[in-house]
Amino acid sequence: MGKFRKIIHIDMDAFYASVEQRDNPALRGKPVIVGGSPETRGVVSTASYEARKFGVHSAMPTVTALKLCPQGILVYPHFDRYKRASEHIRAIFHDYTDLVEPMSLDEAYLDVTVNKKGIDSATRIAREIKARIRTVTRLTASAGVSYNKFIAKVASDYRKPDGLTVIPPDQAIGFIDNLPIGKFYGVGPATEKRMKEHGIANGADLRKFTLEELREYFGKSGEYYYNIARGIDERQVDPNWIRKSISQEYTYPKDIYKREQIEAYFRESAGELSQSMEKKKITGKTISIKVRYANFETVTRSHTIEEYTRDAETMYREAIMLLKKTDIDKKRVRLLGLGMSSLLDDEDKLTNNI
Repeated sequence: MGKFRKIIHIDMDAFYASVEQRDNPALRGKPVIVGGSPETRGVVSTASYEARKFGVHSAMPTVTALKLCPQGILVYPHFDRYKRASEHIRAIFHDYTDLVEPMSLDEAYLDVTVNKKGIDSATRIAREIKARIRTVTRLTASAGVSYNKFIAKVASDYRKPDGLTVIPPDQAIGFIDNLPIGKFYGVGPATEKRMKEHGIANGADLRKFTLEELREYFGKSGEYYYNIARGIDERQVDPNWIRKSISQEYTYPKDIYKREQIEAYFRESAGELSQSMEKKKITGKTISIKVRYANFETVTRSHTIEEYTRDAETMYREAIMLLKKTDIDKKRVRLLGLGMSSLLDDEDKLTNNI
């Protein structure tokens, strides 16, 4: 890739469910749902590909998953096993480079521009890593190879399971142009819906908008969307990266004033944030809301709860309580945001959602 960086994104395939199937032969080929109890409002952590065919996905309430897939086999998480497998996988990564940025137990970025084995081809490294993961853990991984984190991340999801997708610089724009907007990393269901309201169905549509327009419509995320539509992502692979908070916000094309519109935003946003946290395997304790009025005055309100959570209903309920400390009933609103901080990884809280 010449002067370009060589980035690999490795994403394990249905990781928790695959570990369960590996360790219990009776589960192989069966629809396995890893998650919390339906009696305690548990949610799905991971579903096997057999269960996904029925529409089961992570962050979905377990009770909903079992309705969609009545023959699904519910297994409570065994985080000690997942962490052990993850440690073996990370050891393989470090044989090639120390520029490894783990995003969760089951995914990581690697910068192999300069690597310990002196291998010039990032594709060859990705292929070797996939083969070694299979040999050591008896699990499969999907890999994306490109010149930046965004494209490598999207590429790893392109041919799951057990996929390997390489996007060199000269193919990046064509790949992005044809990519459905919902497949973009950082675009969840609620953002996808808003994108489509602006006529954005794929990368080519996204690139038609100016930086100012995207900032107006999507707040601070607008610059990110502007750049990735052009194949630009300068984020470094950071081995010491620690997530401090997770949030999203939306700027309305026209100011809103109806309480039901505002509450609908927080319900939708809480669902999307919950799903994002589930994918990243994190929980949090401090819920925050952001409100920008029509006159550009901006207020934030937050509340720290007793227990770590990523439950959408809890986040929504707290957001509505925090709204009472704002002037939404007196002033028009142009931007709303929802966030969670005081974060904790699942691997540090083994009993989460059980």
